[in-house]
Amino acid sequence: MRHLLPLLVIAALAPAARADYLDFVRAQAAALRAADRPPDSVAEWDARAKQLRADLTAAWGGFPAEKCPLDPQDHGELKRDGYTIKKVSFATRPGVRMPANLYLPPGGGGKRAAILMVHGHWKGAKQDPVVQARCIGAAKLGFVVLCVDAFGAGERAVGTALGEYHGDTTAATLLPVGLPLSGLQVYENMRAVDYLQSLPQVDGTKIGITGASGGGNQTMYAGAMDERFRAVVPVCSVGNYQAYLGAACCLCEVVPGALRFTEEGAVLGLVAPRALMVVSATKDAPQFSVDAARRSLAFARPVFDVFRKGASVRHAVFDSGHDYSKAMREEMYGWMALHLRGEGDGTPIPEPAMKTEDPEALRCWPGDTRPKDYVTIPRFAAAEAKKQLAALEPPDGQVNWRTWADARRKTLVEKTLGGFPKGGEVAKGPNNLGTVLFTPEEGGNAAAQIPVGVQRVASPVIIEVSLDGKKGVVDGVSSLDKALRTQVNCYVILHPRGTGGDAPQNDRVGRSPDHNSAEWGLWVGRPLLGQWAYDVSRLLDLMEQDRGKGQLGEVIVVGEGPAGLVALAAAAADSRITKVAAVGSLATFVTDVPYQGQRLGTFAPGILRDVGDVPHLAALAAPRRVVIGGGVGPTGAPLPTDVVRGMYARTRAIWEGHGAADALRIVDADAAKVAEALR
Repeated sequence: MRHLLPLLVIAALAPAARADYLDFVRAQAAALRAADRPPDSVAEWDARAKQLRADLTAAWGGFPAEKCPLDPQDHGELKRDGYTIKKVSFATRPGVRMPANLYLPPGGGGKRAAILMVHGHWKGAKQDPVVQARCIGAAKLGFVVLCVDAFGAGERAVGTALGEYHGDTTAATLLPVGLPLSGLQVYENMRAVDYLQSLPQVDGTKIGITGASGGGNQTMYAGAMDERFRAVVPVCSVGNYQAYLGAACCLCEVVPGALRFTEEGAVLGLVAPRALMVVSATKDAPQFSVDAARRSLAFARPVFDVFRKGASVRHAVFDSGHDYSKAMREEMYGWMALHLRGEGDGTPIPEPAMKTEDPEALRCWPGDTRPKDYVTIPRFAAAEAKKQLAALEPPDGQVNWRTWADARRKTLVEKTLGGFPKGGEVAKGPNNLGTVLFTPEEGGNAAAQIPVGVQRVASPVIIEVSLDGKKGVVDGVSSLDKALRTQVNCYVILHPRGTGGDAPQNDRVGRSPDHNSAEWGLWVGRPLLGQWAYDVSRLLDLMEQDRGKGQLGEVIVVGEGPAGLVALAAAAADSRITKVAAVGSLATFVTDVPYQGQRLGTFAPGILRDVGDVPHLAALAAPRRVVIGGGVGPTGAPLPTDVVRGMYARTRAIWEGHGAADALRIVDADAAKVAEALR
């Protein structure tokens, strides 16, 4: 490489462009669902419903082919006036236990109708007084009630204290293995029905489900997928998927790629011809608003009509905030009484007087008494990851590495990253302060800025992918920047869409700086990792527009931290990249604790299952030069270089199979060493 002064660096996008990424995603969503219409007949709907359930199941990574034994266990009981509370747990998957509270009315009267209560985002989960209230009220009215803790919440958190949040980077550990939390919840609630049907007190043909907020989402999906629920009452949760775009929601509410095959109204339609009551509040968040719910019900009602069950769907609206208030509970009691017991006319039933319990009294494992090896979300994800990696790796000497890489590269682009749009000419914006804005695809999303004239500069060129709004030379540069800038004719800093000045406001939730924008990409089936890798590719297209196709010469793509994963994905997808470096980046997706110091957008659903771990992703660039400058573990702590080398020991055979063993270089996370390894 020649030692020339670098040209301009890319500036961050101007604040005025901040809405572009959201506008782009909304336009994608609207186009995907523009042709939706209700069915004209039962036969038509039955065929569509079958496909929709299959699509939902696939988005959730599938359900186990065989159910494990429930292995129910009792953990004590509380006798109260008019009901008894049993503290129980049962297995939903091998080694995974769901704690629950079983509320039983007084004995006698034969088998009873039952209601599964799912809690939503209340701090105490099944123990929370707001959740307890509807359980006690329904039990006093003669229903058997089962209230369960969702995976990661209540007694099932990473720690043993109540109140831990199960979204953010806790739920993110499930994405690489392709088993999103929303799907795990659906399956576990189906197992809760298995438990209810095993009880001598329950009439297994008369079971309902209800929950609010995140519990309302669980209610909608479980009711849609499991026809054993005869009455379904989601509360303060129904809106439509497109209303989620622009909002902050829990990962437990996200169905990856859902907008590619449905909208929420069709999911509600899957409840037909069974009973559905949607409860909305006038002062709720936009994604759960009355108007958003009405749009979904406008699709669902005609589904009930083709079954001649128009009276089986109701929209109950309350002048309230986000809640499951007494008035809402009384509306639910009346609906359940009518559709599970054939009693009354569905109008509200007054709630009996009650007294809720101290949350600690309802726990199956009070305080720190939970088993030390209890399976949390990250532990479950780690176990699944290890099984997937074991299945992915064939024995030595029994694989054609070229064929292996070609197949996984295709899967990476077309499935894991959501597919790349057709290319075509890259649109450029006006010259602004010495930079040129370009749009990588239709929709008006401003993705990055490049220096004027950079397309015409002779190679070599380094493109640094920056996800954090790096400003460049004027405001200071990293040691890696300094080491690399002196080695190339042109140094370009690329700010992909949704980053830097283009990042949506208030994008951070918890440990995820890109939480909301990453979720929006998941809804439309375009994980940010794929969008960002595509932006790199389109930058190369822009350069070729002036130079001529095939005239790029040497192109090096570099990323630090989470951006290193983007660089590796871009190199795997685009053979024009001649060298790639990931510096201080995540070394493995496998973790039994929540991620820290990472970006949610880099966890493309199913990447570990379908492509492999980070070393497998890097290997898709073989036989080209790949430089791994150190690495960090899932908690963000730096790993010894020897440990990182050990992680790449298996995939080094891919370079060897191409006769290019020296092209994989693993060095310390030292700027000078990385720069030298890229020479």
